[in-house]
Amino acid sequence: MTKPSHKAQPYPVALFVSDVHLQPTLPRTAEAFLNFLRQHAVHAEQLYLLGDLFEYWAGDDDLDAPFHRQIVDALRSVRNAGTSICWIGGNRDFLLGSGFAEAAGLTLLDEPFIAQIAGLRLVLLHGDAECTDDLPYMEFRRMVRQAEWQRQFLAMPLAQRKAIIDGMRTGSRDAQKNKSYDIMDVNTAAIDAVFAQTQATHMIHGHTHRPAAHKHVVSGLSRWRYVLPDWDCDAEPMRGGWIGIYRDASIKRFGIDGSVVDEQAD
Repeated sequence: MTKPSHKAQPYPVALFVSDVHLQPTLPRTAEAFLNFLRQHAVHAEQLYLLGDLFEYWAGDDDLDAPFHRQIVDALRSVRNAGTSICWIGGNRDFLLGSGFAEAAGLTLLDEPFIAQIAGLRLVLLHGDAECTDDLPYMEFRRMVRQAEWQRQFLAMPLAQRKAIIDGMRTGSRDAQKNKSYDIMDVNTAAIDAVFAQTQATHMIHGHTHRPAAHKHVVSGLSRWRYVLPDWDCDAEPMRGGWIGIYRDASIKRFGIDGSVVDEQAD
């Protein structure tokens, strides 16, 4: 469905969000995301959710929990308004599956995903697979992304899964205290390899919680990488935001209040 044009305030072709970390204990963050859907996402042609929309996802059999149903219904309203919604799982909600996708009206994407938007060739990903310097995390990621591990985990009772995830989250927080800032960021060589493999000119990802716009040079060619912010509106100062791409191929980064942070990468 084509959105109506608006000369004074052009609507974006696509919006990108990640790392909202939705959970019932952060109500202001949830309300900020719902406002984003109502005020911004409904005016875009496409909405891309690039992982960790939820603080954790234990399986689609938790779909009818009241908080989850509220989010599902809000996404379905955006889809019903004519905005297509696409999803890439993050390190916290990679177990989200077809049941959620059908209920919310979204499309599950493989990672990395190549998209042609406003004449730009983009590669979209969550970003955790490129944190290759964090060797313990990469080993953990390889384990939990295996189909057999997921099959066995999802066969457990929901309450048991939630208890295991809670323990994993505690362990992750403790481990991060002993990791350097650089180790938890993406590896430049890994990023350049994705650019080379996909022949994309632009990349958008999240995961690192380090919003910025970066220029890379790969095989002598300029490439641009945009990093999405994480959201937390229950803390001070509040943080969050999104990225928009417009018909003229401009890329804009927005803060949680909807103000433009900047447009193109340096």
